[in-house]
Amino acid sequence: MLPPYCSGVALGEATRLFWLSMKTSHVASATIVIPARLSSQRLPRKMLLAETGRTLIEHTWRAARGSTRASQVVVVTDSDEIVDAVRAFGGQAVMTSPDAPSGTARIVEALARLPAADVIVNVQGDEPELAATAIDAAIELLDRCPEAGVATLVTPLQRVEDLHDPAAVKAVLTPWRDTPQAGETIGRPVPGCWRAVYFSRAPVPAARDWSESLLAIAPPFYWQHVGIYAYRRRVLEAWNALPDSRLAALESLEQLRVIEAGIPIVAGVIDHAARGIDTPKDYAAFLKRYLKTSSQPE
Repeated sequence: MLPPYCSGVALGEATRLFWLSMKTSHVASATIVIPARLSSQRLPRKMLLAETGRTLIEHTWRAARGSTRASQVVVVTDSDEIVDAVRAFGGQAVMTSPDAPSGTARIVEALARLPAADVIVNVQGDEPELAATAIDAAIELLDRCPEAGVATLVTPLQRVEDLHDPAAVKAVLTPWRDTPQAGETIGRPVPGCWRAVYFSRAPVPAARDWSESLLAIAPPFYWQHVGIYAYRRRVLEAWNALPDSRLAALESLEQLRVIEAGIPIVAGVIDHAARGIDTPKDYAAFLKRYLKTSSQPE
């Protein structure tokens, strides 16, 4: 039986197999994949910036290696220079086309050359301060929610300026529920797990009667998305067969393609988001934090 989102859409055998294998209760193996492209409009060649003595991509790779749930870390890139840099510090790198429109598309292109893991975790190359515990938390969400095809993370959004900042992606969530058992009308909530309903650059959900006090309510109404994804491998195998998403194109948020395809996304909560490196100011702040931390006695 094909999944509901296949109605009227000619999807491939990979999608059918993905759906049939969705309810997998245990993640036996996971690999972290770091997409890294050389060009960057706001901070040129940022992956190779090395004012700390290490390149930015090495910092991200080293942070990811702290994961206890993932056995390998692989960089996928469109640059021979990044490949050389990764191999110089002992990492594994896979070359891809410069035409990949997103980090996930780059991973999909390289999928056949990646380790045969149940779960592929997409960690952005410009996230050198993403905690390894956050990566583990994303993987564990797929253990706890067998019907989820993708896991991601959120953090409470508590500042008005972030609510109205298009760069701070908002997540609309509802409690994750298990499949109803015999005699049940609705499934039971899974503690600590949320189902992603929508992601947006707009300030959502929109309150009819707005007050800043809404940002302090627990559990929160307002969540900021943390850009990490743990994909079941079947999702990535089916990626190119998924329907196009007008919403994903409109918001420039590729996770909306997953939602429109009917693939459940489970979200977990962490205390705060890691700070990505997008601009010279971001990198200068990271350098300052790094030098302060590295100068402290152990």
